[in-house]
Amino acid sequence: MHAKKGDWVQIQQILLKPEERTAPLPEDTQKVPLMMRIKGFLINETAEIGQEVEIKTLTGRLVKGELVAINPKYEHDFGEPVPELITVGLELRKILEGDNNV
Repeated sequence: MHAKKGDWVQIQQILLKPEERTAPLPEDTQKVPLMMRIKGFLINETAEIGQEVEIKTLTGRLVKGELVAINPKYEHDFGEPVPELITVGLELRKILEGDNNV
């Protein structure tokens, strides 16, 4: 798959190699590099996954890194719902409205 200039892409950079990481980290964490991923618009005319490219972020920064995704999706969430918190908003509203039968 290839990207063209102006496509929304994601790059990554190695910020710290394993040997550059601080000592108080857990052993398994010390063995891997510290990575940064950044999304932005591709500046290069065309690019393939794995190539070194330049992007322009939404804040206008120009950043170089390895192309890892084209049209990346958002994959974060807030985890599983906490049952005790599901009804807290409803209960609070009743209390604020003066309903003491909560």
